[in-house]
Amino acid sequence: MGRFVSEGEPRGEIQCIGTMLRLTVTDRSVRCRVMAQTSPRAASSSRASRAAERRQAIVDAALEEFVTRGFAATRLDDIARRAGVAKGTIYLHFKDKQSLFEELVRVVMVPVVAQFGGKPAGSVREHIETRIAGFLHNVAIGRRGDLVRLIVAEGPRFPAVGDFYYREVVSKGIEGMRFLIELAIARGEITERGLARFPQIMVASALMGVIWQSLFANHAPLDVQAMVRVHLDLIFG
Repeated sequence: MGRFVSEGEPRGEIQCIGTMLRLTVTDRSVRCRVMAQTSPRAASSSRASRAAERRQAIVDAALEEFVTRGFAATRLDDIARRAGVAKGTIYLHFKDKQSLFEELVRVVMVPVVAQFGGKPAGSVREHIETRIAGFLHNVAIGRRGDLVRLIVAEGPRFPAVGDFYYREVVSKGIEGMRFLIELAIARGEITERGLARFPQIMVASALMGVIWQSLFANHAPLDVQAMVRVHLDLIFG
């Protein structure tokens, strides 16, 4: 398909739609340029990418608002303002504040707990110590720790929040830790078989360290890593 000018016109243009090549003819020169063409697949991919970016911005903003204001006081209007989107955009991704908070837990906390899973390549003691060190690095410092403290503080007032956190984070952590304890018992690394009944004991020092640092670090800073090593020495012998 093309458009041609008559003999008396000073310029003309030929456009080939299939190749998106445009020739512009003037009285002195011929200019050629390739016109941008976006396929339906590329356009769809671009829209999906923008939607994912908006969703992530909403989750990031929600984390800041929740840890700053608390679950009860946080409003979707505040999250939308911080994320730079309209409030209605949030409802395109999340049903309500509760579902947004649940997504936040999935994104922020579930990957931290998941690292405890799997069969260790070396000793169970080394595996657990390395994973607890990663847990402390990710949770004791920064917004993840603030989120844990938020759930501890407001979970009793909002049972649905506590129930979801237990189901998605705590129960999976306990399951993974019990597997490691039973493996350590089978290998002879742990002699106290009753420990498998109480896997919470294995991470008790790490959790205590997180709470201590958040409340009393200014008064009596605690070397949590060293305390964890002593605790593991007591368990593994």
